[in-house]
Amino acid sequence: MLRIVSNSRNRLCDGLNRRRFIQIGSFGLGGFGLTDLMKLEARGATRKHASKRSIILIWQHGGPSQLDTFDMKPDQPAEVRGPYESIETTLSGLRICELMPHHAEVMDKCSIIRSFTHGNGDHWAAAHWMLTGYTGATGSDRIPRNPSMQAIASHLLGPRQPGVPSGINMNDGGFGFHGGAYLGVAHNPFRIGDFSYGNEAGRLPTGSDKSFSLVDGLTADRVLNRVSLAGQFDRLRRDVDQKNEFDNLDDISRQAQEVILSGRARKAFDLDDEDPKLRELYGPGWGEQALLARRFVEAGVRFVTLNTGYWDDHGDIKGRLDDKLPRHDKAVGVLIKDLADRGMLDDTLVVTAGEFGRTPVINKNRGRDHWPQAQSILLAGGGFKHGQIIGSTNSKAEHPISRPIKPADFNAIIYSALGLKPDHTINDLTGRPIHLAPDGEVPSELL
Repeated sequence: MLRIVSNSRNRLCDGLNRRRFIQIGSFGLGGFGLTDLMKLEARGATRKHASKRSIILIWQHGGPSQLDTFDMKPDQPAEVRGPYESIETTLSGLRICELMPHHAEVMDKCSIIRSFTHGNGDHWAAAHWMLTGYTGATGSDRIPRNPSMQAIASHLLGPRQPGVPSGINMNDGGFGFHGGAYLGVAHNPFRIGDFSYGNEAGRLPTGSDKSFSLVDGLTADRVLNRVSLAGQFDRLRRDVDQKNEFDNLDDISRQAQEVILSGRARKAFDLDDEDPKLRELYGPGWGEQALLARRFVEAGVRFVTLNTGYWDDHGDIKGRLDDKLPRHDKAVGVLIKDLADRGMLDDTLVVTAGEFGRTPVINKNRGRDHWPQAQSILLAGGGFKHGQIIGSTNSKAEHPISRPIKPADFNAIIYSALGLKPDHTINDLTGRPIHLAPDGEVPSELL
C-alpha cells in the first residue's frame, strides 16, 4: 500500500516527512517499508563482483562446546570428556557426539576445523570480530563498528536473483552482529523468527511471507501506477532535500516493485510445496527454519543466517544439550543432505559456528564456561574440498597443536565462497578503503 507518513520530526518545509513518504507493503516496524530495505540495491552499491553462490550460516550464539560435539576426548577424566559417548561417521577417523546422528551421515561432505582459535572471551566482542572481521564492540559497548559479512555481501553482490532480499536472518538475537553498521540499515538482513533473546545489532526490519503480499486489494497494475506516482512525487521534493535522502529512489522503487510483483520471496515461505516426508525429516522449529533456508537460497537469497538456540551453558550442560543438540543436529544434518541430493551443495556454503568454545573442565555447576582458545567449526559445500579434519588440539581440547585458524581466516573462507577476496575493499565512513578480511587466508586444505 502507498502511505503518506507524517510526524513531528524531520519535516520538509511544507510539513511532509523528510525521510519517507512512500511505503509499499509493511514490515510491521512503525513505518519501515519495503523500499527502505531495497536500498540495499542502491546506496553505494557498485556491483563490481558477481557470484552464483549463497551462504547459510548456522550461528550458535553463546558458544558451543567443542568437547561435546566434534572434538571429543574419550580418554580424559569425566570432568573433561563430558557426559556423552562418541559415534562413528561417514568420514573415516572422525567420531562425534552420540546426539548428532544426522551429522554423522554427512561428515564425508564436510570439513571440521578443530583448531579455530582467538583470544577474546567477551561474547559481544568475539561475535563482532567473527561476523565482521574487525574488533570494536564489547560487552559494555555493544554498538557495532563494522558491517557484517552478510551486509558486505549485500553491498558488493546483492541477491542472486531479483525479487528477493539479499539477506535473511532467522531468530536474530543474543550475541551477534548481523547488520549493516555504516553501510546503512538498507543492508540489514530481512529478519524473521524468534527474537526472545533480543537483538544486539540494533533493531532490524521484521517480517514474514505477508510482507511480500499485495495488500488492501491492490492489483499488479495499481502497484505499478502507484510506484510511478510516487516517483513523480519524489522528483518534486528532491531539490529541497539537503541530505540527498532520496538519491536512487527510482531504483529503490523498482526493486521493491520486483519483490512484490514477482512473488518469488513470498513463495519461498510456502512449505506446502514440500514433500510431507521431507518436512517430517527436518522436523519443527529449527528444522523447519533450515528447510526455509534452503528454499530462500533456491529463490535467490544471497546470505541466510539461522540462529539455533543459546549455547552459553555455564550450568547443567547435559540437560541443556540433551534438549537442543538433537534439534540442531536434525536442522543441520538434514539440510546438508537435502542440499547435496538436490545438487545445490556446491553452490551453497553451510557453516556452523559460535563466537568461541567452552572450557575443557566442567565447572561446579556442571557446565562449561567461555573458552576462546579452541573451537570446532563445520563447513560443507561452497565449492571447497571436503571430507577432512583440519587442525588438532591438545589432549584436553584446550588449544591448537597444529594448523591454528583465526577469525580473519574464517571471514576469508566465507568471502572466498562468494567469489570475494580478503583484500577486496569497501569504503568506511570517512571514505577510506578497508579490506574485507585483513591478513585472512583460506586454508589450503579446502582448495
